[in-house]
Amino acid sequence: MTYRLLIADDDEELVKMLKSYLEIKGFEILTAGDGLEVLEKLSKNPDLILLDINMPRMDGIEVCRKIRNETACPILFLTARVEEQDRVNGLLSGGDDYITKPFSLKELEARITAHLKREEHQKFRTSSRYENGLWIDYAGKEVRFEGKEIPLTRLEYEIVEFLSAHPGQVFDRERIYERVCGYDAEGDSRVVTELVRRIRKKFSVCLKDEVIETVWGSGYRWKK
Repeated sequence: MTYRLLIADDDEELVKMLKSYLEIKGFEILTAGDGLEVLEKLSKNPDLILLDINMPRMDGIEVCRKIRNETACPILFLTARVEEQDRVNGLLSGGDDYITKPFSLKELEARITAHLKREEHQKFRTSSRYENGLWIDYAGKEVRFEGKEIPLTRLEYEIVEFLSAHPGQVFDRERIYERVCGYDAEGDSRVVTELVRRIRKKFSVCLKDEVIETVWGSGYRWKK
């Protein structure tokens, strides 16, 4: 299977280099030089998007927010920004990974491959979970309550999937972060805390009791 990647960056030389390298590795490459062009290229159904944050006409964070409800494909931010809050903003906007410039081409390829394999694995999952009106479709990546969909971002859904698949088991924030972001990295508890807060707020509209419990000093667990 040939995967289609969309590289979005206004640095023409970087795009040219990445395109050449990844084509040699067997990927089909689409390119975009600004945020609005990313929106236009979305109709080509890329399997993964490499998205720069600093782009003209529309920055990567805003692009990610706009396209996350249109595509479930992994979005990897490429940026020179190194501040923690920038990483947090990128992940909370719907991104799946974050790699800072300059970076190793081999590391980038490894992360791309890891996300694509993980995505392919998810497509073959056919199980689901149902309890007290809440239905989690692991194959379709949907959560519904009494037939009505509860809209979740990609990372919100990944947390729900991960915790619900291991009811009663406690996971610390670092482990959850590592699991939902798909690569071996130091956990960012600020991201996980905010995502859990958002999930709880969305679930509170239809559920009387919390399904994600806080275990103080340890992390979170899905109520058994």
